[in-house]
Amino acid sequence: MSLDKRTRLFAVLAAFFCTALVMADIIAVKLFVIRLGSFVAPVSMGLIAFPVTFVLTDTLNEFYGKKAARFVTWVGLGMAGFAFTLIHIALAVEWAPFTRAPDYRGTVEASFNNVFGGSQRILIASMIAYVIGQLSDIALFHLLKRVTHNRLLWLRATGSTVVSQLIDTVVFQCIAWFQVLPAQVLGEVILTTYAVKLLVAVGLTPVIYAVHALVERLLKLKPVLLGADGEPLAEHSG
Repeated sequence: MSLDKRTRLFAVLAAFFCTALVMADIIAVKLFVIRLGSFVAPVSMGLIAFPVTFVLTDTLNEFYGKKAARFVTWVGLGMAGFAFTLIHIALAVEWAPFTRAPDYRGTVEASFNNVFGGSQRILIASMIAYVIGQLSDIALFHLLKRVTHNRLLWLRATGSTVVSQLIDTVVFQCIAWFQVLPAQVLGEVILTTYAVKLLVAVGLTPVIYAVHALVERLLKLKPVLLGADGEPLAEHSG
């Protein structure tokens, strides 16, 4: 089977998307501190990998259209569910007796369970927020592309991400911490987390342009152009 450049790029983008999504959930257990002057915020490592999915979503939306971006979003959800199914199976399988020996230097049960045994509530919150955030990002990106007549890449890339990240943050934090944290504390967590995401989203804008230029100049592929009705004007092939 022969694959053209457009098909090969789609496969690569989808693979990076699914990897970034799954890894964001796995490494989210590590916390670190961001300090910007007087602003100090403890954040999860998931905030490093997860915004990459929005960059990839925007790239898919730009070069393949809304339907393709939505398709990859659902595939990503399936892969995340599959990954966590495997993790929970691994958690349920009995450990080899020799791993409990005092002189055993490999990974032990307590450490493994501490890293991978995340709460079901957090997982559910992550999945729901992911779907709502990604679909919002795709819809807004498509809308901004149509109303700006395929111009102002920075506006649709940054604008869609800023709004979708807000939705993602509010949905996730409310589901994960509702009736667990006081309302005031929950509000502070939402604002702090979104502030960090906003900084990352703005910082990734040059990356969007770099990826866009790379695809157009090196692979000679053109973005999907939208008409006034929001439908693609033409199909491009590589």
